[in-house]
Amino acid sequence: MFWQILIFTTGTISILFAFLLYRWVIKKECGNPKMRVFSQAIQEGAQTYLKQLYKSLSLLALAIALILYFTLGWETAIAYLFGSFFSALSGYLGMTIATKANARVAWAAKDGLKKAFPLSFFSGAVMGLSVVGFALLGMALVLYIFKVPSVVLGFSFGASSLALLAKAGGGIFTKTADIGADLVGKVEFGLDEDDPRNPAVIADNVGDNVGDVAGMGADIFDSYVASMVAVMILGFELYQTDWRFTLTPLILGAIGIIASLLGMIFVQMGKERDPGKALNFGTIATTIIFAFLSFFALKLLNINSFWGIFGPTMAGLLAGSILGFTSNYYTDIAGQAVQETANSAKSGTAILILNGFSYGLFSVVPSIIGICLAMMAAWFIAVHFGIAGTYGVSLAAVGMLSVTGMIVSADAYGPIVDNAKGCSEAGKESDKTIAVCDKLDAAGNTAKAITKGFAIGAAALTVLALFAAYIETVNLKSLDLTQPEVVVGLFLGAMMPPLFSALTILSVGKNAFLMVKEIRYQLEKKPGILTGKEKPNSNRCIEIATKGALKELVLPGICAFAAPLIIGFLLGPRALGGFLGGAIISGIVFALFMANSGGLWDNAKKYIEDGALGGKGSEAHKAAVIGDTVGDPFKDTAGPSINTLITVMSLSATVFGSLIVRYALWGR
Repeated sequence: MFWQILIFTTGTISILFAFLLYRWVIKKECGNPKMRVFSQAIQEGAQTYLKQLYKSLSLLALAIALILYFTLGWETAIAYLFGSFFSALSGYLGMTIATKANARVAWAAKDGLKKAFPLSFFSGAVMGLSVVGFALLGMALVLYIFKVPSVVLGFSFGASSLALLAKAGGGIFTKTADIGADLVGKVEFGLDEDDPRNPAVIADNVGDNVGDVAGMGADIFDSYVASMVAVMILGFELYQTDWRFTLTPLILGAIGIIASLLGMIFVQMGKERDPGKALNFGTIATTIIFAFLSFFALKLLNINSFWGIFGPTMAGLLAGSILGFTSNYYTDIAGQAVQETANSAKSGTAILILNGFSYGLFSVVPSIIGICLAMMAAWFIAVHFGIAGTYGVSLAAVGMLSVTGMIVSADAYGPIVDNAKGCSEAGKESDKTIAVCDKLDAAGNTAKAITKGFAIGAAALTVLALFAAYIETVNLKSLDLTQPEVVVGLFLGAMMPPLFSALTILSVGKNAFLMVKEIRYQLEKKPGILTGKEKPNSNRCIEIATKGALKELVLPGICAFAAPLIIGFLLGPRALGGFLGGAIISGIVFALFMANSGGLWDNAKKYIEDGALGGKGSEAHKAAVIGDTVGDPFKDTAGPSINTLITVMSLSATVFGSLIVRYALWGR
């Protein structure tokens, strides 16, 4: 009873703190009239997109819930709807505060970093605390009501379904606007990043929120829930006589919330006034606090083989730090990779793209090694101390995701300060104020890169945990590579991430083409826009991005949901096991490569815009803008969406595993 109270209490406290921070933020001054108009346009655009997205997703969720009702029972169907709702709610709340905070941060920047930074970070913390609070409370409620972890799997499936479409849709939306704004506004007409004369600027700022706040929040909500559910299922299946193995992931989640709340106290700028260092220090402090508290919590839990539980958890926590800071190394604007790539822009676009491509491939190596070391360490520590190796590997995923509250807070900070810079420029604020916003934004870019690396690593260990849960569900003893159906499944699974990436990037390309045409039309046919005598039609650009994103979601979504079921029911559970293995390996490689290449090209462009190599308008800058345009759908559409793709496919296989065993045409 003590542990149940702890889980429910910490989930509730997290949501309460998020609400109090929300109230604190919206009481702040929100700038001059021009700032308020710019911010209001972003709010309205984001609300319009999310309402249409959630309307479409509600119909899909109801359809899937009906399928679950008739195949697996009403309990799983209810849990599925519950998971979908909580995921949507946390993303919606985070996006709402982000779009309201931008002008307030820009106005606070008039008084310097000391006032603007805490406001921007704690605005992002509304999202971070909402994600972990709703996730933990939702899982605990479903487990408390239905008593069986397999029903909680429905909650996770609902969160993943919504996350895949929210992340991919948000990514298509934001890159449609971003590419159009860059190619026409920057390259052809020489406009600045957030120049309000650019018709796509509002859509671009809207996209930052629907992609990097609502979308990324749903993505990490999904990984957070899926990792815990996988451990709950394994704990229940392997140790049915000891409830503590089932509750352990929820207890670690509760400890993680406490650690995140305490870690936020350490997010303070020192004498150097460096927002990036403050964010990193907060993350490191949260990690240390979690390790300390979880040690005593697991001791108090008095579970069999303490070190077999604590050791794998710490292995995952350490691997998460390695993955996050590896992404930072390859995308940091002050780092060797970014500056070498920027220097190559002097020779033109081709060499710049080749450099960024190569460094993106390099970045896969330390990350994969980190995942492998974490997995091996977790497995052998668990086995050495008498715990099942699969349970240990699954705990490593929970350990990595334990500090999600802090990680998502730092991620949501990014688009808030990005929009704040746009608000300060639209409000005609001083160069000093814009410089403060620039410094906040530079830290935001690094924070987003770290979060993407963290999210990919978390997805990697999460799907390995789900893979173990699938093996238990269908009672597979081994996957024999001499069996043709296993090899066929392996190849088909490895095909899915590149196929999904191609579909989403082509979607961005098609929509961006329409956006480019619209921006050119407005700027050429209405010369008064460039002189400031006419207002651009921003709503038309938002409409193009919204309609295109929703339309282009259909085919990738069908592939993600249907492919595992088709493989399973046609070729059997062994083939589906091979399919999941192939998808996991190729998915992690593609996700790491695309996220880091895209981030590197983005910061190479920013490095030149800061004055290096001739600065804005130079030939090197034009080449860097093209490189950034190539990288945009890599890092913000396809790359991060693959995390959720492999999670959705793993969950789909596990949820319907018992039916596949019973009704597969071949290989039963």
